[in-house]
Amino acid sequence: MREKRLAKELLSSTGLTPLDAARLVLETVETLGERAKGMGREELMKQLRRVMQEGVRAVEAAEHTVTLREAVWASVEARKGLRPVSRRDLRNYARRLLRVEGAGDMLLRTMRVADCKRLLAAAFGSSASSYKKGRAVLSSVFSYGRRQEWCDENPVSRIEVPRLAEKAIAPLTPEEVQRLKEAAQKPQHRAMRFSLRLMLYGGIRPTEVSRLRPEDIHWEEGQVIIRPTASKTGGGRAVPLCSMHGLRQSERSIPRNWQRRWQALRRAAGFRHGSWVPDVCRHTFATYHAAAHRDLPQLQLIMGHRDVSLLRSRYVVPALRKDAEVFWKSAGRE
Repeated sequence: MREKRLAKELLSSTGLTPLDAARLVLETVETLGERAKGMGREELMKQLRRVMQEGVRAVEAAEHTVTLREAVWASVEARKGLRPVSRRDLRNYARRLLRVEGAGDMLLRTMRVADCKRLLAAAFGSSASSYKKGRAVLSSVFSYGRRQEWCDENPVSRIEVPRLAEKAIAPLTPEEVQRLKEAAQKPQHRAMRFSLRLMLYGGIRPTEVSRLRPEDIHWEEGQVIIRPTASKTGGGRAVPLCSMHGLRQSERSIPRNWQRRWQALRRAAGFRHGSWVPDVCRHTFATYHAAAHRDLPQLQLIMGHRDVSLLRSRYVVPALRKDAEVFWKSAGRE
């Protein structure tokens, strides 16, 4: 009787009865199974205490989490080493995720595959390309969250990556190339002549051209160095300087307000909004280089690709040799 009264007093602050406590102990012993068999009272008490302590730690770990909003911005902040353009894109995709109603307040640890699918569909469902990039961003948030022990798994890893059909981009026709070059001859656009030639006859991306510094251009060696920090992919490369004759010394530089000047040059050449394909100058260079020289390994080095597969699937489209000849001959006529 005394032990029963003492048990009631010990349990009074918990709201549990001695019967509740007995059931919990019995369930724990049954769960331990073979581990609890043959143990004496003291040894069993030690084992039960250990189970409770480990259980408390497991519960605390399971409840340790943050909201998706906190996880997203912590993940972005952790990637300070990204180039400015990549960091800007990452922030844009993060904002699109968090604009979905209720997304920011979701707890990272409680999010499941279905939650992530719904979130991605709402934020990026209108574009397969955006969905793929958004999926990568959300996956990186969960990967970062796992390292911080905010969640136990990455549910995005179980969401299939959408397949994107790579569409070949048709090169500019010789006539369209000529229109661009004629527009660049006009006084208000002459500062873009050098940039245009780098894009047309070097295959350098517009963003890469805009980031060039004077020390990247080596006239005596006839090449331009694309620094890793200036390239789209983060890899550096050397590009031959082609069709640079006739340029005045004052034109051998990259002008300020480059993006605005580049848009103005395209408009002057008759390309209206929506009619210009991004990076088409780079695709034009690749197509006509392949048609004229039949040397994909050399083209691969100039373009900065890891192998020739991307050239075959996306950059190099069938072109008449006569068009390639006109393109390269026009490089010598300014």
